[in-house]
Amino acid sequence: MNGSDGTTAVLLLSCPDQPGIVAAVADFVFRHGGNIIDAQQHMDRTDSVFFQRVEFLLDGCDLAREEIEPALRPLIDRFAMQCSVQFSDDIPRVGVLVSRQAHCLVDLLARSRRGELPIDVSVVISNHADHAEVAEWFGVEFVHLPVTADTKPAQEAAVQSALVAHGVTLVVLARYMQILSGEFVSRWPDAIINIHHSFLPAFMGGRPYHQAHERGVKIVGVTAHYATAELDDGPIIDQDVVRVSHRDSASDLQRRGRDLEVVVLARAVRAHVEHRVLVHGRRTVVFD
Repeated sequence: MNGSDGTTAVLLLSCPDQPGIVAAVADFVFRHGGNIIDAQQHMDRTDSVFFQRVEFLLDGCDLAREEIEPALRPLIDRFAMQCSVQFSDDIPRVGVLVSRQAHCLVDLLARSRRGELPIDVSVVISNHADHAEVAEWFGVEFVHLPVTADTKPAQEAAVQSALVAHGVTLVVLARYMQILSGEFVSRWPDAIINIHHSFLPAFMGGRPYHQAHERGVKIVGVTAHYATAELDDGPIIDQDVVRVSHRDSASDLQRRGRDLEVVVLARAVRAHVEHRVLVHGRRTVVFD
């Protein structure tokens, strides 16, 4: 029923800021025999909203997993909370969407195989056939779904079907160069992570490295964010930058940016699957 192997439960909560929240949550865990091993909180002073992440060992807890959230109901009602309960041994099934560039795909597959990222890549879907052998080498099913402007609705429906058929719970856009429709994205709220080759909100849309080069920037960056119906405008999970100079061509910026893309995407996926991200409107709270 409960984990004796270090398995933990993670509470992610947000609510209007008010006295007593921290004490009440800690008391709940204590009364049910849980041992808190990590607790972090943040108060957004602009909106007066309180955020907290509490992780506790299941070993010793007198509640079965499915009983924890119902048992929290009095606290949820008392503080008008939004609250989710996650478990450290729930490994998400990931569907990776990719186009021609394979660097992010290969990195995710390698990290998953090594156990460095707690994910199960269940399927790789691409609008090009280029990376079938890569997926096969890692033992992951590859689905080739080419797309044109005329076939886009049918192709998106086929992508959805493939994700559902493989039991996917998290979609990662590993340099997938197709714009997803609002209908597609709406089926995966806060469950599609995109890596954008720009330090958003600068240089949105296509060819951002060329835009940056034309603008003469002194840094280039990348952004991992949740995909929304608004292109490149979803809540940001992680970002990073590297310094560049007038000596760097657009190709140099692309090369240096690709090195960042794999790192930032992996960090964002890790934050999501370790239940360290809370979405607040267009922003996120990302706990350490």
